[in-house]
Amino acid sequence: MVSAQQTRTTRAARDPAEFGRVAVLYGGDSAEREISLRSGAAVIGALRNKGLDVVPIDKGGDVLDRIRAAGVDRVFIILHGRGGEDGSVQGALDTVGIAYTGSGVLGSALAMDKHRAKRVWQACGIPTPEFRVVRNEDELLSAGRALGFPLAVKPVHEGSSIGVCCARDEEGLHVGWYEAMRYDDELIVEPWLQGEEYTAGILGEEVLPLIRLEPARDFYDYSAKYADDAGTRYHCPSGLDPEREGSFKALSLRAFQSVGASGWGRVDFRCDPSGAPYFLDVNTAPGMTDHSLVPMAAQAVGIDFDELVWRILETTL
Repeated sequence: MVSAQQTRTTRAARDPAEFGRVAVLYGGDSAEREISLRSGAAVIGALRNKGLDVVPIDKGGDVLDRIRAAGVDRVFIILHGRGGEDGSVQGALDTVGIAYTGSGVLGSALAMDKHRAKRVWQACGIPTPEFRVVRNEDELLSAGRALGFPLAVKPVHEGSSIGVCCARDEEGLHVGWYEAMRYDDELIVEPWLQGEEYTAGILGEEVLPLIRLEPARDFYDYSAKYADDAGTRYHCPSGLDPEREGSFKALSLRAFQSVGASGWGRVDFRCDPSGAPYFLDVNTAPGMTDHSLVPMAAQAVGIDFDELVWRILETTL
């Protein structure tokens, strides 16, 4: 059996038996555990609605033993953050020859590391904001002087906007530093772009319709993603003309594939005031909750949640 990283084509499945027994790997111990539990519950429900034999597994230190003992044929990874979205679980599953959803080791590790992902994008000519890597307060102040305000301060190795702050002055920069350092000892500082915010869901080789985000606060932060029912507005269709949306979608797929990501995921970008896009993040196991963006984009082209989960699982065939 091949890993998701090795898979290059997807075949359609007509019978749940074609998948065999499926483990849904969720939970874990990252800062995004609670969201992963919610995503996992939704995925488990969708697969069972489709008639699949599902084994839920909340990731712990004995996860590989439990997966092997369950006799599963493939794994639906819906872990978010470190320990599940960073290539470690993917490498373990490759070692025992069990297929899984999402990106392989390289794509998962690179996408989780904002610093290295941005270096790859720079080498490939994919626009991303100028940035500084910050490990101490001297580097923080130097970054503020070099880049100007407002600035985004974010942990290098976290997702779901955890630890991300908008610094509008030097005092805010220090506040952002202390918040982000709770989660990582390596930070990214980059200009805070003032234009529209977009996200692109990826399913196989297809880019789903773009969603334009209009959060009530400074940006689409953790609360807006998972708790804010009224404050955030989601525009899908995005409001872009077809040619411009097509251009943004093609660039999003390049950004996704250039870091070795595959299978499914989400790419986030923001525009400057002139409307030029700059890429920020690749998510290789994005949220699948009732607030999540990939299901929302899929729904816009007639793919309901259960069918979306089925199609993601098809990428392991």
